[in-house]
Amino acid sequence: MSTSHLHARNMIGMPTALFASAAFNLTPMPTHVAGVEKAHARLFKRLEGTAAAAAPGVFTGYMAEALGVPRGRDGKMFSYLRLLRGWFFDSNQLEGAIMKGWAESRFGLAPLYHGESIADDAGARRAWRAWHQAPRLAGVDLEGLFTQLDLLYEYAQWWLARFGPRPRYFTLYRGANRVSPEHRVREERERDLWVVRNNNLVSYSLDRERADEFGDAVLKVEAPFEKILCFPELLSGCLPHYEREYILIGGDYLTEILPG
Repeated sequence: MSTSHLHARNMIGMPTALFASAAFNLTPMPTHVAGVEKAHARLFKRLEGTAAAAAPGVFTGYMAEALGVPRGRDGKMFSYLRLLRGWFFDSNQLEGAIMKGWAESRFGLAPLYHGESIADDAGARRAWRAWHQAPRLAGVDLEGLFTQLDLLYEYAQWWLARFGPRPRYFTLYRGANRVSPEHRVREERERDLWVVRNNNLVSYSLDRERADEFGDAVLKVEAPFEKILCFPELLSGCLPHYEREYILIGGDYLTEILPG
């Protein structure tokens, strides 16, 4: 099985191949971006004892105070909120490229798709590199944005550990075409049970009916907390809820194929 989409280096202290595997999702291990909790201990101290509904305000307040991120809709400033809104609008534009670049940097997973397939075509790989360089050419503080996304991921892990369901999984759905460059079938275990390789960052929905509206099939996965970057309750009031969208770290997922 090809591992060309995996980098040896990451910031999570485990082999990328393990984190990206379907086996990891069945028996996940605690996952953290190195150094983030220690560097931002004040945030997690403030969050101690906070109710689920109040946690978003604590987090956005800390981001404003510590990193200068405005709480509101400041369209002129690149921030994690602008990245997320851009992602929900179209994940194949600049904001999505920045977020996929973050996932590549932190988790060692190269993107498979950004407006076109990347991994199997030299021209597409050049196009991805151009997307990857675009923020720097525009004067965007890429490392600053990556730090914001690091904190978002760690906050998500904190929130899920305290308020998430038990067992520690979400059943999520994604509408897709059976033949799609955004998903690659790695193994067919049964007629409608496959191991599917996802893009390095990918959206799924908690709502099966909503997923039904996209494509001729629905992909059903069990996503562990450790693969989740963002979900509606995490930043309640800051992000759209209409698709009940979850942003997942990609890799291989055991996937049930449902009719669309």
